[in-house]
Amino acid sequence: MLKVARGLLMEEMCSLAALARGCRPPGKPCCLCWCCCCSCSWAKCVAERGAERGPAAKLRRPGPHDPLLVDGDAPPTLEEIHGWGQSFDRLMRSAAGRKVFRDFLRGEYSEENIMFWLACEELKRETDPDAVEEKARFIYEDYISILSPKEVSLDSRVRETVNRNMVEPTPHTFDEAQLQIYTLMHRDSYPRFVNSPLYKALARLSAGEPAPVAADAP
Repeated sequence: MLKVARGLLMEEMCSLAALARGCRPPGKPCCLCWCCCCSCSWAKCVAERGAERGPAAKLRRPGPHDPLLVDGDAPPTLEEIHGWGQSFDRLMRSAAGRKVFRDFLRGEYSEENIMFWLACEELKRETDPDAVEEKARFIYEDYISILSPKEVSLDSRVRETVNRNMVEPTPHTFDEAQLQIYTLMHRDSYPRFVNSPLYKALARLSAGEPAPVAADAP
C-alpha cells in the first residue's frame, strides 16, 4: 500500500513538474523536466511512474488543451514558481504559470474560466474587424450562451453589458466579463491552488527538496 501511495505521489509530481518545465509529448525529447531521470520524453517520464501502479494503469496522452509549454516558451525559474504562490497577478503573467493553473482548474471542473480569459486576451490582440466579429461570436457561443456546457458564471448586469456590446463587437466587448471571471478565479480558485498538494510538491521539487513520505514509512 505504501509503495502504491509513493508511486501515485511521484507520478503527480513528475507529471506536473515536467509539464511546467516544458516536457514535450512523445517524439520531442526533453532534458529539462524535474523527475528522477535526467533526460526523458513526456511519455517515458509518465510511463515509468505509471508502472509503479501496476499493469492496469493507463498512460494519458496530452490532449489539444493540455497545458504543455510550446516552442519558444522559457521554462520557469525557481523564483518564478515561488512567485506563483505569492501573487495571482504573477501567476497569470507567467505562460508556464497559466498552464499549470489551467491544469489545476481542469481537475476542479472549472477550466472554462481560464479558457474564457485567454480567449478574451486573444481577442484584444486582433485588429482585423471581420476576425474580431467572428472571434467574438465564438466566445459568446462557447462561454456566455446559457446553452453552452462551458458557460461561465456572470451576474445579470455584466451579461446585459455583453449582450449590448455584441451588436457591434470590438476587441473589448468582453472586458467587464473578463474582469469578473479574473476576480472569481483570484478569490475562489487561486487560494486552493496555492494550498494544493500539487503546487506544494512542485515548489518543493523546484527547490531540490526530497519528496515527502508517509509518516509510517520505515
